[in-house]
Amino acid sequence: MTAETIIAVDTRINARWVIPIEPAGVILDHYAVLIQGDRIAGIVPQQEADRSYRARETIDLPAHVVMPGLINMHGHAAMSLFRGLADDLPLMTWLNDHIWPAEGKFVDADFIADGSRLAIAEMLRSGTTCFSDMYFFPEIVAEIAYDTGIRAQICFPLLDFPTIWGAGPDEYLAKGADLIDQWQGDPRIMPAIGPHAPYTVSDGPLQRAIELANDKNARIQLHLHETAFEVADAVEKTGKRPITRMMDLGLLTARTQCVHMTQIDDTDMSHLETSGAHVIHCPESNLKLASGFCPVHKMQQAGINVAIGTDGAASNNDLNLFGELNTAALIAKAVSQDATALSAHEALAMATLHGARALGREHELGSLEAGKLADIIAIDLSDPFAQPIYNPASHLVYSDRGRDVSHSWIGGVPQLQDGRLTRVDVPDLMLRVGAWAERIRAGSSE
Repeated sequence: MTAETIIAVDTRINARWVIPIEPAGVILDHYAVLIQGDRIAGIVPQQEADRSYRARETIDLPAHVVMPGLINMHGHAAMSLFRGLADDLPLMTWLNDHIWPAEGKFVDADFIADGSRLAIAEMLRSGTTCFSDMYFFPEIVAEIAYDTGIRAQICFPLLDFPTIWGAGPDEYLAKGADLIDQWQGDPRIMPAIGPHAPYTVSDGPLQRAIELANDKNARIQLHLHETAFEVADAVEKTGKRPITRMMDLGLLTARTQCVHMTQIDDTDMSHLETSGAHVIHCPESNLKLASGFCPVHKMQQAGINVAIGTDGAASNNDLNLFGELNTAALIAKAVSQDATALSAHEALAMATLHGARALGREHELGSLEAGKLADIIAIDLSDPFAQPIYNPASHLVYSDRGRDVSHSWIGGVPQLQDGRLTRVDVPDLMLRVGAWAERIRAGSSE
């Protein structure tokens, strides 16, 4: 072979196993993932890489799984500073008596900045390369995500009542439109609209949100059918289940992401199928708040796209998406009474390609394929407690290997090297978090 036929690439990753996600259920043995610029140049056997490629940098990962970066499709990043503040409580008590008062007392621009940095560090360290956020001061979260290099969908909040971020729907929508204009088209920051929930946003603001989404081709994410009380209360007050109201308003489309969806009947399923809306499953938060069970297996059988999220660290209490997959897979089997429901490979797809579909970016995210963006993670399975390894996909899901993530790249840029974050000043961050903990502890006891 002549020198002219050898292909030059920036990075070659030699992996013991590669799980590309697409094709589904495939595990490649002793393959190399090749990166050129911000894209995947190829995924080939290592012997073929020896013959046909020359890389400026070669990384040998002899005991690792290499796969697409995880996509955490729902959370409230800055709430990491409220981790463990109010546990063992039902949702409305947790919100009304603890979280909303704490937000009123402590949340400001600095809180959002430091809490978001903490969340991003945790997510990067455990394999997430893209996350969706719905919280106050979204313009600050967007800047921090951009500076860190992580990919993010940033949903600006919309509610009927005033908060620290605005006086009401008019201000939220005006600021939100500016956020969309600022970031629209950016390859890493994806602005979106985040109506909190049907019980906190009335029809008028929702209709304006729909108009904005249509005008800007923006995604909408909202909490929906999170608890039985929410659904029963809506039926009593409006005569409609919340998802039917959303359908009648025109909010449910293929650009809509419905978070939680624990209370589902056949009509609800029909709305999801007809609209093409996506479901974001948050199993650990649902369990902790006793909200109910999302019928994931039934939805998948109906062809509904189901992605996964951690929710915020105040109701989880971590942002480790591998742990979330473990919980999701086990619950799916118990709820459906079918041990084959949500297999390990299907769970991994939920956290990668299905998330990319919910974002409308499955053509460039969510699987390891030539031409797609090089958002890649590696998980070290050399730990003695991971042995023996018969099926690495099963290990990733059923043994929760989030703490074993050793490397990650986003658009080909290293974010984690041998377990070390490359773009987060961890010692400085810990000092900031410690100061917030002292302030919140003191303020909560007043």
